[in-house]
Amino acid sequence: MKTTSTISRLLLGLVFTVFGLNGFLNFFSTGPVPPLAGQFLGALVQSHFLSVVLVIEIIGGLALLLNRMTPLALILLGPVIFNILLFHVTMAPAGLLPAVFVAILWSVVAYRVRGAFAGLLQDGAAERSRHSAEGLTQHA
Repeated sequence: MKTTSTISRLLLGLVFTVFGLNGFLNFFSTGPVPPLAGQFLGALVQSHFLSVVLVIEIIGGLALLLNRMTPLALILLGPVIFNILLFHVTMAPAGLLPAVFVAILWSVVAYRVRGAFAGLLQDGAAERSRHSAEGLTQHA
């Protein structure tokens, strides 16, 4: 599993670093997009929203490539991947397969560092019981 996770981390980092840089430097063309997708991308470009997303992609991709702050990189890239999937499901289905592949890579890497997210997945009962216990010791 460690080798699979490492390969997934490097591939994911490479994908986001290259495509993030491509948004600024235009290494290669992404090809034609359906009309609605083109309008959507046009709004993202004109509002400079896409520039912010591309910077997040580059930062997250480099962090994964350098194996630095992997959980933070995953947290940054998770919403980007979700929106990429949503974009392809609703507006440009031709690119759905690569988007799903990226989501799978993200899942493999996230599973490897799942312990870093343990606190996010608690229901709050531990927090409430800890505060209750602190309240009891303060009143004693």
